[in-house]
Amino acid sequence: MPNHVHAVIEQLPGHPLGDIVQAWKSSTAHKINGAVARKGRLWRREYFDRFMRDSDHLSSTIDYVEENPVRAKLVPVSTAWPFSSAHWRLG
Repeated sequence: MPNHVHAVIEQLPGHPLGDIVQAWKSSTAHKINGAVARKGRLWRREYFDRFMRDSDHLSSTIDYVEENPVRAKLVPVSTAWPFSSAHWRLG
């Protein structure tokens, strides 16, 4: 998505989600800022998380994430979005 990111990850014991998100945001911000020759904050401080209650909840969440570019009218089908798991999972 051009203005936000959805990610479905499995959190491993001993790796707090806040630490994972901070490391991910830091490394991607440095790369993106370098690529567009800018400095400063790229990501907002907060993030929103959801605990997956069961396999149905996980499946519906993955479907939601993969259909996001379609709802935003960026692509006609989820497999056409090259940055999505649908691109390789369903393509």
